[in-house]
Amino acid sequence: MMPTLTKRNWRVIAQQMEQIVGKSGVVWTPEELLVFECDGLTSYKQRPALAVLPRTTEEVSRVLALCYREGLPFVARGSGTGLSGGALPVEGCVLVVTARMNRILAVDLDNRQVVVQPGVINNWVTQAVSGAGFYYAPDPSSQSICSIGGNVAENSGGVHCLKYGVTTNHVLGLKLVLPDGEVVDVGGRVPETPGYDLAGVFVGSEGTLGIATEITLRLLKSAESIRVLLADFAAIEEAGAAVTAIIAAGIVPGGMEIMDNLSINAVEDVVATDCYPRDAGAILLVEVDGLAVEVEAASARVEALCLEAGARAVRTATDPAERLKLWKGRKAAFAAMGQRAPNYYVQDGVIPRTKLQFVLQQIELLSEKHGYPVANVFHAGDGNLHPLILYDGRIAGELEKVELLGGEILKLCVAVGGSISGEHGIGAEKRCYMSDMFTPADLETMQWVRTVFDPKGLANPTKLFPTPRTCGEAARAESTARFPTVERF
Repeated sequence: MMPTLTKRNWRVIAQQMEQIVGKSGVVWTPEELLVFECDGLTSYKQRPALAVLPRTTEEVSRVLALCYREGLPFVARGSGTGLSGGALPVEGCVLVVTARMNRILAVDLDNRQVVVQPGVINNWVTQAVSGAGFYYAPDPSSQSICSIGGNVAENSGGVHCLKYGVTTNHVLGLKLVLPDGEVVDVGGRVPETPGYDLAGVFVGSEGTLGIATEITLRLLKSAESIRVLLADFAAIEEAGAAVTAIIAAGIVPGGMEIMDNLSINAVEDVVATDCYPRDAGAILLVEVDGLAVEVEAASARVEALCLEAGARAVRTATDPAERLKLWKGRKAAFAAMGQRAPNYYVQDGVIPRTKLQFVLQQIELLSEKHGYPVANVFHAGDGNLHPLILYDGRIAGELEKVELLGGEILKLCVAVGGSISGEHGIGAEKRCYMSDMFTPADLETMQWVRTVFDPKGLANPTKLFPTPRTCGEAARAESTARFPTVERF
């Protein structure tokens, strides 16, 4: 069990933290801590006991060493944009906020690498190297505000993950602070290193193994030519069929996204791109990049396949400003939903592309069954769905009902051979569904890996794995008891 400290004890801890990071780097009054009580998953809230904002690896090391000596749980937090409760504080924890660790430490264009601190914003990396003709590929919709450290923790994806992969495909090396304060380096500056892929183990571990304080990222050379196509369809199933046809033809676009009618109209109401036809059942955005001759040929083939699948029209853009305009609505889709309902609950399942039409039909049936509108915005090329369930959180019991609907969607994804998360992570939200995807032996093995790094269970406890009180996993009570639950408020 985690220790219960008095207010006086916490004052002493705060003073010790101030000696490490300075007075301005410690927040512990109840009013100031309100801003840290949740991440992007706002339906779960818990105030930390105190928040610490270090600037260097040494400071993080000393902070975690103090937590280790005192037996205090800690949770790492970047920009707080996560959508699964990964950065949600737990009761009586120290929140380690990396927002002040926001420096780009080194840029090596000859080797196509950059070294950054975890608080660096995703889009800053591309901005730092775009003038030289390079960019950083992973681009979550929140890339203008999400941090690289959070991207590493959740193994974030984005629009271009279809062709270029998610965060783990672009992380070469990591400087880590382990839960006892020890500093280690994993991976390196070369693409492949011998031995266990410890960097790969850490990426996507959701803060349960320690905190990354320096991250070496891979850069890509900007494509010679880029073209974006927007195809509109009378039905979303036709758009799904076009996706299957494009991939079956051997074409791998840089990005391929679908938005349904509800999403289209929400975006046009807010962003007013004037690009998305309001009467379309769905639109399909396809970005093709590469050599000019390759883009020309692939674009023509994509357009033909969309028309064969039932597209009413196909619009193309090569000018950077016009391409940005076509993508602008997709990037703003989640935010635009705020105009359609007081709240939305977003899921993050993954399915095989061949099951796309079937799953979309089933989601529509589930929407009708439960009585909540569901907007579909997703990375169609790799089957990463983002159904947004619209509801009014001011009505008692509504959250529990939409959580039930979201759970049925996740179970559907698993049933067709998919996954319960593609890029948002498991966090506090989806841990109860881990047993739908993994066997008891799988979960036990993961716990063994976790305890090698964190034998006291202090690093982001309660996250990722099912626990008895929240999930009814009594059969696994013994193996999970060291990670107590987070209460939902």
